[in-house]
Amino acid sequence: MADFGATEIETFRAETRAWLEANYPPSLHGPMASENDTPWGGRKASYSNPDIQLWMDRMGEKGWTAPMWPKAYGGGGLSKEENRVLEQELRRIKARPALASFGVWMLGPVLLEYATEEQKQRFLPDIVKGKTRWCQGYSEPGAGSDLAGLQTRCEDRGDHYLINGQKVWTSYADQADWIFCLVRTDTSKKHEGISFVLFDMTSPGVETRPIKLISGSSPFCETFFTDVKVPKEQLVGRLNGGWEIAKRLLQYERQNISAGGFGGAAGLDVVDAAKQYVGVDEKGRIEDADLRGRIASHKMDQAAFALTIRRAEAESKQGAGPSAATSIIKYAAAKLNQERTELLVEALGLQGLGWEGEGFSGEELGAIRSMLRAKANSIEGGTSEVNLNVVAKRVLGLLDHQ
Repeated sequence: MADFGATEIETFRAETRAWLEANYPPSLHGPMASENDTPWGGRKASYSNPDIQLWMDRMGEKGWTAPMWPKAYGGGGLSKEENRVLEQELRRIKARPALASFGVWMLGPVLLEYATEEQKQRFLPDIVKGKTRWCQGYSEPGAGSDLAGLQTRCEDRGDHYLINGQKVWTSYADQADWIFCLVRTDTSKKHEGISFVLFDMTSPGVETRPIKLISGSSPFCETFFTDVKVPKEQLVGRLNGGWEIAKRLLQYERQNISAGGFGGAAGLDVVDAAKQYVGVDEKGRIEDADLRGRIASHKMDQAAFALTIRRAEAESKQGAGPSAATSIIKYAAAKLNQERTELLVEALGLQGLGWEGEGFSGEELGAIRSMLRAKANSIEGGTSEVNLNVVAKRVLGLLDHQ
């Protein structure tokens, strides 16, 4: 869509503001009651507040869960200027996200780039409306940092593919409807023997086993495939051409993980928590000077990070999507979130050490769990070590040490 002039964009702003004010459910003001109310969508979705689904449905019908995707595939068809206005108006009313979706963040962009027209028409509209929840079948027990070493086999059986193997750290696999999966279709080659396929998680032979983390939650799973039949029309891109798609998708994954900042910690702000639990001096500052200095330094890093995100987003929109610089952002986001959650637990003092019981509030218990959960930030979406290697090679142009 062409760029709008000042009059047209202000008209769009007025219309968008009016629509949001009429359609955003009042009950969604304020933080989520629990992490279980994250609007992932999909066939198994269940929320404590039915307005979460209502908000998803309304935004999905407008295409505003994927506002810049083409209308032909269910998206909003908005221009950059219109999308910026929509984001501003959503922030103005402090609206919750209508949809959290690996389909929107990762799969959709690569389908727009690599999929056939039939595949786009089949999968993209349901992603936009939150009807399908997707999971990512990448890492394996012997292929994590060396993802190209994956061994999940995909054999050509004439009218279908037959898949056997195992994936690990498959986020929310037990809740997902479909999976986008890397499989080996040629054992004689490494990178050039990988393909990218899509299939239903209810297919016979698919099994998931949740992995409990130190935080007490189980967002990750082991996923097993035993003689899983996949129709050939669910291969995306070229046979043995999946590595190119895999790398592209990882760029989108790292970009969106970074932009999301790995989420909050039970709604607590570090500065507010420190003032409440540590106390303030006569000038209204955090009383502990050392903690105050470390929090101030962290807040400056956060502000610089937010500006970097905005610059990277602007640069990606001018070019052909995200670049290897997303590895810089992913590394920094993981470090910042781990630092923030650790500072928060420190600020809470003894109240930050609780696990259960009436002596602790929900926010206090959420803080310790968020700190423990954040330990995975430097692993998921590409380990920090791998991302630093990408930065060295692809951004700085450094050669491997000989």
